[in-house]
Amino acid sequence: MTLEEVKNKEQKYMMHTYGRFDAALVSGKGSVAYDESGKEYVDFTSGIGVNCLGYCDDGWVKAVSDQASTLQHISNLYYSPLQGEVSEKLIGLTGLSKVFLCNSGAEANECAIKLARKYSFDKYGKGRNKILTLVNSFHGRTVTTLAATGQDVFHDFFFPFTEGFDYVEANNTEDLKNKFTDDVCAVFMELIQGEGGVMPLTQEFVNTAEELCKEKDALLMIDEVQTGVSRTGSVYCFSQFGISPDVVTSAKGLGGGLPIGACICGEKLSDVLGPGTHGTTFGGNPIACAAAKEVLSRVTTPEFLSEVAQKGEYIREKLSEMKNVREIRGMGMMIGIVTEKDNAKQIAAKCVENGLLILTAKNLLRLLPPLNITYDELDKGLSILKTVMEE
Repeated sequence: MTLEEVKNKEQKYMMHTYGRFDAALVSGKGSVAYDESGKEYVDFTSGIGVNCLGYCDDGWVKAVSDQASTLQHISNLYYSPLQGEVSEKLIGLTGLSKVFLCNSGAEANECAIKLARKYSFDKYGKGRNKILTLVNSFHGRTVTTLAATGQDVFHDFFFPFTEGFDYVEANNTEDLKNKFTDDVCAVFMELIQGEGGVMPLTQEFVNTAEELCKEKDALLMIDEVQTGVSRTGSVYCFSQFGISPDVVTSAKGLGGGLPIGACICGEKLSDVLGPGTHGTTFGGNPIACAAAKEVLSRVTTPEFLSEVAQKGEYIREKLSEMKNVREIRGMGMMIGIVTEKDNAKQIAAKCVENGLLILTAKNLLRLLPPLNITYDELDKGLSILKTVMEE
């Protein structure tokens, strides 16, 4: 089909929930995608941080294909060896205790919210159920995770939203202390606000949150949906802040392109959710677990993590030499670019025209390249970005 035919079918048959760039992608290999006409695009998005090993990585394809030809789904009424293997790996990587496997970041965050409220209810009874999140945060698009999201733009239309959230200004320790009232059961935050504009938290703010949670027996919950799975140069970003969360949520890159999420909790929460209190039909699906097992075996080695950090520095160095760059922020290969002309959306659209896929967040450009992108692919994409930035 031509691009126009693809667009016409979408207009006719699909809900109009996405603002799309003018490209229809049909295949890919490595960090390069191709449209219906064969046009090539260097990908600095990895499907919004999902394709951490790029398109159709040979090892990933083999793991998924082998599992698809063995057993595709069994439901969670039966034991699955792959679920145990993926969970064991996640526990080893985080130092936590138990895992709930689901399908997405929003579902992982829903599980975290339920975990926090049931822990508090079991120990303290009713009335201690408030969760503090941050202004400018993003935790998902279900009614509850929208309520947890600290952006007014998401708090319209779908009333009534789930109650029990309050919003703290990021990096404002006084605001955090003032809002940490006796009815708070958890603090839930991204260490780098992704959709909120690639905004890192300060060490002081994160330390204060951890101290208050310990003092008041509230849970410290870290949303690593976008920052996790080696995206920021460590397997999970919280290790770079030197903290010990009670709960970590993970998704996006975890399956390398297949839907899988995880809510990972510490020892004191191990038995909070028992049979009947939570569940999922597709969570921990064997094919998705096979993908996650392959991803975790590859992206968590010291050598791979070192390369992620080096590539992140390389990208920053090249960006700093470009015109129209006012600020570069983020960690590892999660990078935000504030432009002098405040024209990120126009630049992103122009990049697509010129063969580069790139993201925006708020009013800045956002880069989430595949973690195994080659330097040749980086140079080609950065050359396109440089040309567009300087037009």
